[in-house]
Amino acid sequence: MLNKDFINVLYIDMTNEQYRFEERKDLLKFIGGTGVAAKLLEENIKPELDPLAPEQPIIFANGPLSFVMPVCTKVVATFYSPHTREYGESHAGGRLAMAMRFNNIDAIVITGKAKHPEYLVIDDKVLFKDARAMWGLSVEDTGKILRQHTSGSGIRSSMRIGRAGENFVTYAGVNVDTYRHFGRLGLGAVFGSKHLKGIVIVGDESVKIPKENMKKYREVYDSIYDTVIKTDVMEKYHAVGTAINVLPLNEMNSLPSLNLQTTRYEHAEAISGENFAKEVLVRKVACSGCPIGCIHIGQFRREFDDGYEYETVNVSYDHELVFALGSFVGLKEPEEVLQLIDVVEREGLDAISTGIALGWATEAYKRGYITIDDTLMPFEFGVLPNYMAAVHYIATGKNEFYKALGRGVEFAAKKYGGEEFACHLGGNEMPGYHTGYGSVVGFAVGSRHSHLDNAGYSIDQGKVKEEEVVKKIFDEELERNILTSLVICLFARKVYNREVIIKALDAVGMQMDYKQLSNIAREILRTKYRIKAKLGYSLNKIKIPKRFFKTITLNGRLDEDKANQMIKEYIRVIEDLMKE
Repeated sequence: MLNKDFINVLYIDMTNEQYRFEERKDLLKFIGGTGVAAKLLEENIKPELDPLAPEQPIIFANGPLSFVMPVCTKVVATFYSPHTREYGESHAGGRLAMAMRFNNIDAIVITGKAKHPEYLVIDDKVLFKDARAMWGLSVEDTGKILRQHTSGSGIRSSMRIGRAGENFVTYAGVNVDTYRHFGRLGLGAVFGSKHLKGIVIVGDESVKIPKENMKKYREVYDSIYDTVIKTDVMEKYHAVGTAINVLPLNEMNSLPSLNLQTTRYEHAEAISGENFAKEVLVRKVACSGCPIGCIHIGQFRREFDDGYEYETVNVSYDHELVFALGSFVGLKEPEEVLQLIDVVEREGLDAISTGIALGWATEAYKRGYITIDDTLMPFEFGVLPNYMAAVHYIATGKNEFYKALGRGVEFAAKKYGGEEFACHLGGNEMPGYHTGYGSVVGFAVGSRHSHLDNAGYSIDQGKVKEEEVVKKIFDEELERNILTSLVICLFARKVYNREVIIKALDAVGMQMDYKQLSNIAREILRTKYRIKAKLGYSLNKIKIPKRFFKTITLNGRLDEDKANQMIKEYIRVIEDLMKE
């Protein structure tokens, strides 16, 4: 990839404890990141087997600009999602992209299942280390052990799962370097199915820019860096963080609250990003290679013994966590939200899916669909201790109800009732925006059912005409396939326009033009839909729960027929794409 004419892929076989490197020239046309990860998933996935079968792959990929250009900080993971049972893709920052770059690894493919729990150490070789003593430990405790027992010099990054992944909760995540995550769609459960407790990557190779490119590289790097720090990205995401969105969304009637029964939350000011900053913020952290520093760390005290014995706990927060584990479940204070985030983090769950699951369960309990025999305690919006206990019960599969809830709101609602107020789209729990047709339709049709696939919520806020929404959704997904193949953090998406991308690639010795990038974006999206088709998925299966049409949005109440018509229109666009 960088300084070479091939993608360096590390293949790891957990069953036989073997590994090999392969130089893949054919993957260069996919750039890196999302493109390479999607193509490797297409090659290695086993559609005829369960998502948690040992033969299923886990793919990681970085990009040609990883760590050599500002804000190119992400690694992309692809996998057969046990949550939606179709295409799975998740992104994480931290130090992972830098560790892979310094280890000269462009992509990793992991298959098989270890005989007993193990963790991997990837240095100048791959070591398969016994993790039986860690099995059953929290994410936090596992991280401490990995840091203490992994030697080697260089840049280090660690991934690990908690009890949720071990117990195959379908929205279990993978923690990366404490404050970052492969969160959505259940990568943690795929780790657990392989007896893979964690991975440590250590890299000490140098990153060299060809001498003849150095002047150009320096000019392009400095230009991008200066643009990043002078845009509102710094002011908005460094100062207060993404939680700055809480109050504006609340004012727009767009902040999902109390299981989406309302989009205006009476305690929004108390859990706003501004109030978090005043009450609990203690520091800000950046992913390696990023000047923004958007990771906001809050602090609370946790009692660990009688007699006023406390410890201080640091927890990262952002808009999605404040919404899902705050307004959606009726919590009213920053410290309450941090405490719920903390238990979700320790158990290794995706925060968004957990919050939406708890929101549905609370309304289902109040309506009588489930009883205290199922929940083991009363559920009520705003009651923190019961939610904290419920998170542990989900992660450990306490009873049949919590096992069902551990498979997501779509599954639980089909089993117990209340499908009309189960807030998911395509089987994936909703994000923190209810702005209009763009957010609902965009999330439903996105290739991984993520609000980050096409930013439909932003389309709504831009007051796009209804007849233009579908085209905007499709065009934005194509553009983001380029950005995420270069593993550019989407906070910098307005900085990295096509012109800047072409200059950045040229500065590291990769020549591409506008048309080539467009063709690559379309081929990546086709690859994703070929995978989805192999797994039996069709956009025709989309059914939007009634709650999305009953609760007001920025653009008023939505018309169900109109939303379904937009989905049909998007299906036609994808059909045309697949014919190319």
